[in-house]
Amino acid sequence: MSPLRLKIEDGKFRDGHGREILLRGINVAGDAKYPSKPWQPSHIVFDFFDGDNVNFRERPFTKEDAPVHFSRLKRYGYNTIRYVFTWEAIEAAGPGIYDEQFIQHTIEVLRVARDYGFYIFMDPHQDVWSRFTGGSGAPMWTLYAAGLNPQSFAATEAAIVHNTYPEPAKFPKMIWSTNYYRLAAATMFTLFFGGKDFAPKCIIDGVNIQDYLQSHFFKACGHLAQRIHEAGDIENDIVFGWETLNEPNKGIIGNEDISVIPKEQALKKGTCPTIWQTILTGSGRACEVDTWDMGGLGPYKVGRSLIDPHGEVAWLPEGYDDSRYGWKRDPGWKLGECLWSQHGVWDPATDTLLKKDYFGIHPKTGEKVDYTYYAQNHFLDFYRKYRDMIRTHHKEAIILLQGPTMEIPPRIKGTPDDENNIVYAPHWYDGITLMTKKWNRTWNVDVIGILRGRYWTPALGIKLGETAIRNCFRDQHAAMRQEGIEYLGNHPCMMTEFGIPYDMDDKHAYKTGDYTSQSSAMDANHFAVEASGLEGYTLWLYMTQNDHERGDQWNGEDLSIFSIDDKPLPISPLPRDPNTSTNDLLSANSPSPSTPSSSIRKEVDSETGVTPGNLRRTMTNASISSTPQPSSTSSSGTPGYRAAEAFVRPAPVAVAGTISGYFFDLKRCEFNLSLVAAAEAGQDAPTTLVLPEYHFPKDGCTVEVSSGKWEISSDEEEGPVVQRLRWWHGDGEQRIRVAGLVRRYNASEEGEEEGMGYYDAIGRGLGQCGVM
Repeated sequence: MSPLRLKIEDGKFRDGHGREILLRGINVAGDAKYPSKPWQPSHIVFDFFDGDNVNFRERPFTKEDAPVHFSRLKRYGYNTIRYVFTWEAIEAAGPGIYDEQFIQHTIEVLRVARDYGFYIFMDPHQDVWSRFTGGSGAPMWTLYAAGLNPQSFAATEAAIVHNTYPEPAKFPKMIWSTNYYRLAAATMFTLFFGGKDFAPKCIIDGVNIQDYLQSHFFKACGHLAQRIHEAGDIENDIVFGWETLNEPNKGIIGNEDISVIPKEQALKKGTCPTIWQTILTGSGRACEVDTWDMGGLGPYKVGRSLIDPHGEVAWLPEGYDDSRYGWKRDPGWKLGECLWSQHGVWDPATDTLLKKDYFGIHPKTGEKVDYTYYAQNHFLDFYRKYRDMIRTHHKEAIILLQGPTMEIPPRIKGTPDDENNIVYAPHWYDGITLMTKKWNRTWNVDVIGILRGRYWTPALGIKLGETAIRNCFRDQHAAMRQEGIEYLGNHPCMMTEFGIPYDMDDKHAYKTGDYTSQSSAMDANHFAVEASGLEGYTLWLYMTQNDHERGDQWNGEDLSIFSIDDKPLPISPLPRDPNTSTNDLLSANSPSPSTPSSSIRKEVDSETGVTPGNLRRTMTNASISSTPQPSSTSSSGTPGYRAAEAFVRPAPVAVAGTISGYFFDLKRCEFNLSLVAAAEAGQDAPTTLVLPEYHFPKDGCTVEVSSGKWEISSDEEEGPVVQRLRWWHGDGEQRIRVAGLVRRYNASEEGEEEGMGYYDAIGRGLGQCGVM
């Protein structure tokens, strides 16, 4: 077996040498959510409904640009990529019509990533079902298959879509996610997971709509998996696994009374109809609904609002010709009439709700249907089919099981589904910061604790003070990891999404270059994933086209760690004193590296193309240095480094033993790792840390170890130069501490000059650091 290949042993990732591997990664890339031709971010309405004639053949970026992006991410210290793609990218033109050019492009981009040594798993991404229901994911034709008319969603508020919003520049922040509780997305998820139970009349091509939608999704992902397998050089060592559907939602399944807002629906923003009200407005009826907003203490009701579609309906009209898709709808499924009225949920003649608990009781068996029933039946049925489909082509694939967001996973522990090659892949976001776009150092909430009923009243879940907030984040992650062990079994837990909004405080950082709030929030999030014992994580998000005006070019979100409007990160460390050798920078008890790489580099003016070769010699916008750089300007304000100090962090990437704990203290610029080793670290397989020069310049850090010897060197084996610390330690309990360069922005000492920038203190700081 290749030493690069991942395997799972006793709930840990291991490499071919038996070292524990920490998967420290990022989602690549947000660009994958919308087409490249036509270029159609969420604020563009032109040709929006020509959804059959789009392609994603330059997503997430072109093959030519891939070395720049992968080099940048490698330099940041990442070793893992959650590779984002959508069902729409594969099958936009119609059922069974695959875009082979997109698939070939994907294979070629994955091959470029291979040259940079990334571990990659594939993410079939979706948000609120589809771009046409306000998110991303499924092709437009799936809505027509369900009898819905996406061109009527705006008038009926069956979905609130940025592309069709009257004033896209004023699209309310984070309102897109409320589409989970509106007619279109709620219906699609109900049909996708539970159509056979709750919509038995919906027969298309001789099968229920549930089987029709799922089979096309499975076959599309399976076709991509087959092509990756046939490529012959990227499966297993590079593409090691496949995640299940991103952020699956149960739709209306389990709703015991559709005439009221369920108590578990924490998200309320803008118009907030009940499912019954969204069914009515979807059928052209006017309804007065509650309106909500998000404040510092969470959502609060602000009044009532009238949704009046003026007779327009969200369903396809009777006689609509959808023959272009080649399917045949059963005569018992009528177009021009609400799907749910056809199943006896309500009477359109009198607008009377007949079965308010229709989705809370199994129509055939009479069993109570709640979240647990959905997870153990509808979701697990989907999971098993998806897993088996992937492994038909990628036989050794690790499957990353992601259940509904912030919910308890399904229980499979001790069952045949509890097999070795699975990973628990939950998501977690700091909802207060995400919704308000402010970092509140005063208070936050233990969301997981409240959702799990651990407090007598939600008010007891409030945490006061930044230290308590950080610990609360950590404890929530640890609790989710423990839930995975309890419900799924002893498997790795990998947080495949978490992140922060960069456009905090009305984009104050974009006007001033002051990213203090973003740095604090990002550091608190990373403290949570590091200190909670997770086996890996992938930060949301890397996006190549982020700018200060429209963020991630999708629904007003702005979570990308990279922006074209922020100051480029320094190209390279400046040349060191020619009289100072690399060996002089190492500890007296450290071995001399056999062939250390110098960090002295220069730009290559004669090369205009971007290749892994010239990127090893010069990294444009890709490196991080401890050296001050000249300031630059930006048309959108004062540029900054986008809180790079908080996400460019040291980390253990390969541990000759098992990690007991690790964390990075940004304020003190101090990294600590403890481990337990069954034997001494082998000469060819030492414990290895990524040690960013930004925080730990070779001539400006101290190292303390419990045993053995170590070296710091700069490697270019996988593209850009990356600084690593290798440690050959003894067996038993071991620890290492590395202290780096303390700067004003991450120091807590009093008496320093107010307003001192990130780099103003470097000269002072360098004089205070030594080598142990």
